[in-house]
Amino acid sequence: MKFIKSALFILLSVGAFLTFAEQTATISQQELLSLMATPENKTVVLDVRTAEEFAEGHIAGAINISHEQINDNLSKIIALKDQTVVVHCRSGRRAISAENDLRAAGFSDLRHLEGDMNGWQSADLPLVK
Repeated sequence: MKFIKSALFILLSVGAFLTFAEQTATISQQELLSLMATPENKTVVLDVRTAEEFAEGHIAGAINISHEQINDNLSKIIALKDQTVVVHCRSGRRAISAENDLRAAGFSDLRHLEGDMNGWQSADLPLVK
């Protein structure tokens, strides 16, 4: 029984480490705004909400590909894989799914927008409609 408990503890520890290792770094709203304001800005904002949500309001310059369509549209964005790509959705769940797909496709500098669109709107930051 001790062996089973030890083995289970090790498996859970390794699983927690791997989960942590796969988490995407975050970027604050203010950091993103600062990056977007620089003349040499090469940061890509990827909005993974639906087209309808995107049309209701989005961050200026954002690319819209629904989280469900990321893999089907990789050919459209694969050239961006070595740039900083900031991913967001409404509240975070869909963005995490998209980040996993992008990471698997070789995207090397992914960031998750803190607060996602809910946070952006709560801070009364600019939207394009």
